[in-house]
Amino acid sequence: MNTRQFTISILKEARPDENRAPFTPDQIKILISKFPNIKILVQPSKKRCFKDEEYYKAGAKLDEDITNSNIIFGIKEIDISKIIEGKTYLFFSHTSKVPNSNFQNSQDPAIIYKKNLLREILKKNVTLIDYENIRDKSKEAYRYLGFGRFAGIVGCYNTLNLYLKLNKKKLLPRAFEINSYEKIKKLIAKQNFNKLKILQTGRGNVAKGSMEILKHANIKQISLKDYLDKKYDEPVYCNISIREHIERKDGKDFSHQDFTLNPHEYKSKVKNYLFDTDILITGHYWESKFPKLFYQDQINEFKNLKIIGDITCDINGAIPTTIRSTTIAKPYYSVDINSMKEIDLGNKGIAVMAVDNLPSELPNEASEEFGKNIISEVLPYLFKKDDGRISRATTASQGKFTSSFSYLKDFIK
Repeated sequence: MNTRQFTISILKEARPDENRAPFTPDQIKILISKFPNIKILVQPSKKRCFKDEEYYKAGAKLDEDITNSNIIFGIKEIDISKIIEGKTYLFFSHTSKVPNSNFQNSQDPAIIYKKNLLREILKKNVTLIDYENIRDKSKEAYRYLGFGRFAGIVGCYNTLNLYLKLNKKKLLPRAFEINSYEKIKKLIAKQNFNKLKILQTGRGNVAKGSMEILKHANIKQISLKDYLDKKYDEPVYCNISIREHIERKDGKDFSHQDFTLNPHEYKSKVKNYLFDTDILITGHYWESKFPKLFYQDQINEFKNLKIIGDITCDINGAIPTTIRSTTIAKPYYSVDINSMKEIDLGNKGIAVMAVDNLPSELPNEASEEFGKNIISEVLPYLFKKDDGRISRATTASQGKFTSSFSYLKDFIK
């Protein structure tokens, strides 16, 4: 793509609780220096974590009108009514994980939004490049862009705060009130957590971020064998991978490639670890075709399980108690384990943390890391020669879904 007289824009986020940015003001300076023929527009926003004036001083032009842009960068779900015809958009559309057929006639607002978004993108000949799908070809699970680490950091911090709340202990300040990871690390290190066992799923960036907090909280990591066999008088946690909590139904050896292709031939064995677990924190990747971690009729067996920090936040997905997402303002709710209905937060049922935009609690640092990765891992392939990562992440172009995402035609019927 020729960058001569080229214009890129930063979109004003539509969600009222979204304050992150694809680029920081300092990164705007880097872009202008690196690509002197690029013009940068920023839609003014009072809720963005960086002030409009900072972008202006960095060399960007503040303008509501971005119709002359070539490429538009956002973060989360955009305002469908303001989609500009023929433009290239990059943001997290969350449309590639198609719900199963049970959602075809769903009245869930999130499902309806996704369908309407995709219809409008096709109608207006928009090129949609989804951050979520900018991946390494040889390691498809590896995403070049994401806020996973900060989702894990904030999600674990919130979950431990939920533990303090339920046990009527002094709460730590919320992450968004502090807005500093360094301060969070110092605060959590001073906190004394009693005897408890925490199970952490996943081995990706989400789980790694969560385990950073567990380490700073002086919660000891133990082996899977010790987690199952031993009792502890101190707080401990165990991290399990897909290989350790998924098994073939016929008893044959686990194969990650086969699991991806034939998930119906596998089942979860995570219940074996939940009998003696106090807190479950999820950080693993999940799709609707994969087996659930556990089912409603099994929950009564987990006598100690009182808290689930569902960082992955798949509604009615891997975790049956995640019946809705929560907000930064109200991050918790409880679920009655018999009726699976929401109840007042307390010591009854299972308490759930399911905030779906956790990195927005540390927006400055999350945005800085994200923008850095766009500059190094996306722009060179977007502006110059694509090695395939951009084309593979392109959901739609010129009024049609690309071949890799043609299955979305059935979703929007």
